[in-house]
Amino acid sequence: MNQSYNSSLLDGAVAELSKLPGIGSKTALRLALHLLRQEKGVALALGNAIIKMREEVAYCSRCHSISEQELCPICSDSRRDQAVVCVVENIKDVLTIEATREHRGVYHVLGGLISPLDGIGPGDIEIDSLIERVTTEDVREVILALSPTMEGDTTNFYIFRRLADLPVKVTMLARGLSIGNDLEFTDELTLGRSIQNRILFSDTISR
Repeated sequence: MNQSYNSSLLDGAVAELSKLPGIGSKTALRLALHLLRQEKGVALALGNAIIKMREEVAYCSRCHSISEQELCPICSDSRRDQAVVCVVENIKDVLTIEATREHRGVYHVLGGLISPLDGIGPGDIEIDSLIERVTTEDVREVILALSPTMEGDTTNFYIFRRLADLPVKVTMLARGLSIGNDLEFTDELTLGRSIQNRILFSDTISR
């Protein structure tokens, strides 16, 4: 049952804030009351920033990461190794890997993982565009940097099979990562070493 705070406007703000991931009703109320205590300009700046972000932020036409231009800053950076493509689940994983400073290539954001139980198949994420990149660009290596979960492993194997007949090396992060953990919760040192010590994906399925 929804709790009422004797103000339909406060109720509405709390209800919307509660829809954010990791924000329960108590935290939402605390945030709403905090905004009420601030100068009106603080709340207006927050609201305008969110609206501007939602309306103007787009996605890179090449890697599908967040971008304000057709190509994101990483894809358009001539200092990056364009022949090494790191495949990740989402934009948070790009930020996580970038924090390690160990990957000097580019990225490909799938936008999800294959999960039949959730009704997510290969056609629902950006796998076809990855295959097209490898086919049409001079890609030397594809690094599969997906979380070591059942969904991540399923997606890894599917991509590996799709790339099997193409002249590209397919590697994956070394298994210094704990099985079942999301990539974003891995510390930078462990993740950095996993990138440095990446292994051929084929070696993981031939044993």
